Amino acid sequence: QVQLVESGGGLAQPGGSLTLSCKASGGDFSSMNYYRQAPGKQREFVATITSGQTTYYSESVKGRFAISRDIVNNTVYLQMNSLRTDDTAVYYCKFIPVTGRDVWGQGTQVTVSS
Repeated sequence: QVQLVESGGGLAQPGGSLTLSCKASGGDFSSMNYYRQAPGKQREFVATITSGQTTYYSESVKGRFAISRDIVNNTVYLQMNSLRTDDTAVYYCKFIPVTGRDVWGQGTQVTVSS
């Protein structure tokens, strides 16, 4: 069973940066994605990167966040710049395999506060 391990969350000041990473224990994935869930809100899409390195972003993070992947090491990275207080949330990675069920990470807390 494939497992995802997330890292990189923490506390940042407004305007600051953080980098999240998510590594799979194995498998072949068609896309790697990040979602986030703020307190009292539904989980929302943040960014995705396909096996062909095509990327898509939500409007709220476009131009500030950058997603990338290391295909050899089955790892995805989310570089978050110009952080705002409304970026505060638990961030989850989700990998969509070529075959089989989607896999979610355990989540990592990102807090943006002065």
